[in-house]
Amino acid sequence: MRFLISFFIFIYCLLLSSIAIQAQTIKTIPEKVAQQNNELNEVVIKRQVSLVKYAANATIDVNVANTVLSTSSSVNELLGRVPNVVVAEGQISVLGKGEAIIYLNGILINYERFAAIPVSQILKIEVISNPSSKYDAEGKAVINIITKPNIENGIMGTATQQVTVSKFAGTSTNTFLDFNYTKGKFSFITNYGLQLGKGRELLYTTRTRPNPDEFMRSELTTDWKRQFNNYSNFGFGLQYTFSEKNYISLAYSGNIEDLGGVVESRNAITNNTGNSFYATDITKNDVLLNQFINLNYNAITDRKGSSLFVATQYSNYNGTVKDFIDENSVVDDVNDERYLKNNVGNTINIISAQADYSRKINEKTKLETGAKFSNATIKSATDFLIAEDDMNFVFDDELSSDFKYEEKISAAYFNYGSSIGERFNFSVGARGEWTKYDLYTSANGIQRFDKSYGNFFPNLLLNMDFSEDLKTHFSYVSRITRPRYQGLNPFVIYQDPFTTIEGNPNLLPEKVHAFEVGAMYKKFDFKIGYTYKTDPISAAALRGDTPNSYILRSLNLEKEHTFFTSLSKSFTAKWWNSTNTLSMNLTKVIDTSYDYALGPVKPQIYLYSNNTFTIPDLFKVQLLAWYLGEKSYGIRHDNSRSIVTLGIERNFFKEALKLNFTANDIFHDFMVSGDYEVGQTEIYYHRTYTTNYFKLIATYNFGNSKKTTYKKSEVEQTENNRAR
Repeated sequence: MRFLISFFIFIYCLLLSSIAIQAQTIKTIPEKVAQQNNELNEVVIKRQVSLVKYAANATIDVNVANTVLSTSSSVNELLGRVPNVVVAEGQISVLGKGEAIIYLNGILINYERFAAIPVSQILKIEVISNPSSKYDAEGKAVINIITKPNIENGIMGTATQQVTVSKFAGTSTNTFLDFNYTKGKFSFITNYGLQLGKGRELLYTTRTRPNPDEFMRSELTTDWKRQFNNYSNFGFGLQYTFSEKNYISLAYSGNIEDLGGVVESRNAITNNTGNSFYATDITKNDVLLNQFINLNYNAITDRKGSSLFVATQYSNYNGTVKDFIDENSVVDDVNDERYLKNNVGNTINIISAQADYSRKINEKTKLETGAKFSNATIKSATDFLIAEDDMNFVFDDELSSDFKYEEKISAAYFNYGSSIGERFNFSVGARGEWTKYDLYTSANGIQRFDKSYGNFFPNLLLNMDFSEDLKTHFSYVSRITRPRYQGLNPFVIYQDPFTTIEGNPNLLPEKVHAFEVGAMYKKFDFKIGYTYKTDPISAAALRGDTPNSYILRSLNLEKEHTFFTSLSKSFTAKWWNSTNTLSMNLTKVIDTSYDYALGPVKPQIYLYSNNTFTIPDLFKVQLLAWYLGEKSYGIRHDNSRSIVTLGIERNFFKEALKLNFTANDIFHDFMVSGDYEVGQTEIYYHRTYTTNYFKLIATYNFGNSKKTTYKKSEVEQTENNRAR
């Protein structure tokens, strides 16, 4: 912690002194941002390529190629290194906004497709804090991944081998291959990635009921020792270009997750009746196969550049779980042992179609409109079997269940953008969605839910350029977050006799209203905003049916208020490229349904600095550090966490071969921990991930690359994001 504080003081002193550096050349140029339907200005820093470019509407472009970000093993790890983006506990969030949805080249994709993108193919990341109505209403912010363009004629390929060594988790390897071929009007692209080795996650939790009449204290340690038997992703795409104005493309992609290893759970319980101890070992045998097919058509319809995009997509998820559970207990000095089998089969099928039309009225005015329909069907069956030995298993009705969910969503949107004079431009739009779902489950008795509801999501973006040096913006955005499918499924994920993870079929969608005011002065980017949420989706450990049991479950809180402010600055010298951000968030959560104990509300500080030092004709040294401070928001408290990453890189053979050595999370300070009190139970948790490691990367580029043309689009798929 002291190192981080000293480091950031050093960086910001250098940052302030850099203002006087006259060698920097700044030029403001207009750039067309189609997603926002506005003509927006960006700051482009010459000489070295800047890591970040700030747009006047608070969107930032983050360069990935040839930076420390490109050494990431996965896109998930990559996003955790992007400024203002926080990745933890399976959620990707933008500071001050909340959970983000992921786009690939301007088209929404599912989590599995996102996880399969080779980092070597990524050119840059767009973080869109104020998305227009063109973007799906699901999610509070948008992260758009832009891949490197492919060649017009010829062959191009990349082969990358990564070896990661971690004292905490062990060794793993990642192999990535991608290949592109284009000749005339025909284009072909394919990729394959394979991860083998080990991973680990460690969770320590205490649950304490201090009331003497029902005193209980549980100390639970859960250790996920994962074995990646076959974590692979694969895909290919075909495109035929009829002319410069239209093309058709077909793409197939998929991934396999064959997970082995063991989950070791140790739970020591003390209560008024004595002490007990439970040891549970779960041998994992989980296999997941995901497949996606896209068929897309794109055409330019007039000389002004108006366009039509029509697409369909089919997604299929098939998962099987065959876990064997060995459970030992010591209660009142009496040993006992039993065995369980947890067999789960689940399928998800999603079919969707969409059409988008963009009408360019003149150079300053554009009207966009579109419609989408999707149908998702989810089925799962969970069978628990219990035996006193390892042979005579008996079916357990209480832990077993069936689940079926069908959802249909129809959506339509419009977005109108124009300019008034030379200094003022605006974008106004709205999105309407109609949702109908049917849910059936046999968990806790037969339960059926069905509902239809509509939502309307307006948005507004205003930009004012006072001068070349000063540009301001104001935005209002309304969004929705629907529960993930598995969050609705009340099937049981077994950890020990007193700890289970279960879905909640009563979850409601979370709705968001976000306001923001910002200014860009020279190379400083400043913004301040307020976000209001109703029915925010959270999670907690709630008491079960027996005195010592707890269920980890998603739930809706009442409302949430968030105020945030942020200041960023980048600069470039001959040998030094630096990007720095300072942010503060103040969040207050209100709830009266779950008997949370109320606590203080305190601001959270976020510091980020990314630096590249170039030694000409020798190598690059890259230093990345960020710090996320403590957060108290009324009903919970989160502890601080941080990361320091150091890398060194050199090119060989005219940049055909690149070698990189990276030390990530050097001080092993990325640990998610915190505490809260709900239902008279004080809960503390501390989760450790495989972030402290050394990595060696070798990347070889081959082919005769020329001009880039291949364009692959995927159907906008919010529903796939919720399949996680």
